[in-house]
Amino acid sequence: MKRKRDLLSIVDLSRRDILDILAIADKLKRRLKKTGKNKPILKGKTLIMVFEKPSLRTHASFDIGMFQLGGHALYFGPEHIGLGVREPVQHAATVLSGMGSIIMARVYSHQTLTELARCSSVPVINGLSDLEHPCQILADIMTMVEHKRSLHRLRVAFVGDGNNNVTHSLALACGLLGMHIAVASPKGYVMKPEVAAKARSLAAKYGGSVIETLRPETAVKHADVVYTDTWISMGAEKEKNKRLKVFRSYQVNEKLMRLANPDAIFMHDMPAHLGNEVTKEVFDGPQSVVYDQAENRLHAQKGLIVFLLKNKKK
Repeated sequence: MKRKRDLLSIVDLSRRDILDILAIADKLKRRLKKTGKNKPILKGKTLIMVFEKPSLRTHASFDIGMFQLGGHALYFGPEHIGLGVREPVQHAATVLSGMGSIIMARVYSHQTLTELARCSSVPVINGLSDLEHPCQILADIMTMVEHKRSLHRLRVAFVGDGNNNVTHSLALACGLLGMHIAVASPKGYVMKPEVAAKARSLAAKYGGSVIETLRPETAVKHADVVYTDTWISMGAEKEKNKRLKVFRSYQVNEKLMRLANPDAIFMHDMPAHLGNEVTKEVFDGPQSVVYDQAENRLHAQKGLIVFLLKNKKK
């Protein structure tokens, strides 16, 4: 009997899985661009979307993606369910998985996600948690492939908050794919030790490397990809004034970008706060691929849904 597969962490996927998902995504993207539509391969399938946190790209990409593939997406906001408050996660997971084909949840606590997956009889996708953001990273890798052609020995620099869901998933993915990543963060804002250790272990196995540094200049020097994210993630608003001071020297600007390779690309998962983590000149500049990156959320997530619904564990 086959069991359902979940995507809670990027390392729930193998190297082969990631490449297979992106191959599906690329095929669907090319077909859509060429003909204006995709075949209704998910006809009769329903994606249940559970949101504890607000979203633009996650909501739009999953909803539109299911529509383009002939399926249906159903939205539940915090006012509809109240996981663990209005009713236990177990009850919600059992009910929703008895009706839908697949669940995507965007939550505050990763523990909520693991409980949801444990109690669900259908695949569960991490649409974002406080620990990881694997869907974003699938789109990021797809964008890197499109612009850099090959991931082999690609050098990625992340500048900003290391203790961040995007940073965690990005570092793990780089390790898994044999890429080199350097993360520049101030003291007190580095990656979680267990995540950094896992990323280094994967990098050692697959020929990549993971470096942590306090200096943005060290991370960005000779980089092929320069990546940043907001300094103030949802849930950290009370620390805004403190963070603006701590991260002041971690801004990605034209001076910092000049340390990267001349053909380096700039990435940001958005929403962006221009003048904080990145300047307008860089964000809107010729090296920026942020809108390609955002669009690829649609294509990568379509590839992921197709992959999870057609590839169950034996």
